[in-house]
Amino acid sequence: MNYTAKTLSIIIMMLLLMINNYAIGSDTITIALTGDIMMGTTYPEIALPADTGKHLYKDVKPYLLNADLTFGNLEGTLCNAGKSTKKAGKYSYAFRTPTTFAPRLAEAGYDYLSMANNHANDFGAEGIASTEKSLDGQGIAYSGIAGRREWAVVERRGIRFGICAFGHNSYTLKHNDLQKVKQILDTLKSMSDIVIVSFHGGAEGKDYSHLPQGKETFLGEDRGSLRQFAHFCIDNGADVVYGHGPHIVRCIEVYQNRFIAYSLGNFCTPYGVNLTGISGYAPVVSIKIDNTGRFINGDIHSFIQIRGAGPRTDNANAVAKQMKSLSEVDVPNSQAKIDSIGHITYK
Repeated sequence: MNYTAKTLSIIIMMLLLMINNYAIGSDTITIALTGDIMMGTTYPEIALPADTGKHLYKDVKPYLLNADLTFGNLEGTLCNAGKSTKKAGKYSYAFRTPTTFAPRLAEAGYDYLSMANNHANDFGAEGIASTEKSLDGQGIAYSGIAGRREWAVVERRGIRFGICAFGHNSYTLKHNDLQKVKQILDTLKSMSDIVIVSFHGGAEGKDYSHLPQGKETFLGEDRGSLRQFAHFCIDNGADVVYGHGPHIVRCIEVYQNRFIAYSLGNFCTPYGVNLTGISGYAPVVSIKIDNTGRFINGDIHSFIQIRGAGPRTDNANAVAKQMKSLSEVDVPNSQAKIDSIGHITYK
């Protein structure tokens, strides 16, 4: 059988990742975390990658598929029709990805996608129902819309993972409603071994890379007190907390031996989203935890998005260096440190 050099390199990379996981121990769980996903849109104009997006994830697949669980945020809808709920205006965007793109998410390795964001309702109840049906058809778990699926449980290697998601919009479960947050965390703790929380919040754009203390507002909206929210979740039983929403990466922290990513930025958004400069940074953050949820170590794998193509390998590790710098400034009391190539270890 003949292999191309690129195919051989991918096979070798996956074998090395598998060997590394085995060496750490069978009780170690590997989780891959990514940011916003919107693979293309047909609204208001058609902007779709070639071949129904079959090549979008080619550089990142080894990291996503090798993990025990892979998570991201579905920034938009999977639907083929419907009327937009967004008003026309400078800051108004609506995303409608054809349902034929749904298999790309399963092929990439996603096990769970958050729907608690400001684009899940872009095409109303019809769009939400179509998105849920599309994800169900691919065997991908999801949650985050109030009154619908408010949490999910996924089992891997005999371990039950309880997963929930929170946002800042009227139709999402809100991260500002700490009573509801605690109620869901208590429910998941009673039926799961590991609890993972996703959140969508924070001000948007290149001017908001740093994680502030206290509440963030953007375009007149309360976008959450995210540092306090993440700590609240861990204090109430969460084991991993990961965020998205600002469209740029932010710091990471290990708090009470539990992992927090405050924003993983854009990940696979080939059209309709600004990808210039740091807005194109698209990390895969792979972490290892033990079977009690305690953080062991991790890696920031650096990718940068190319318009129309998706995340591509960043050989300069600019993404990891950015997250290292932000973390040193914004969470100096974190239990973790990051080196220049993205290794995350305890201090």
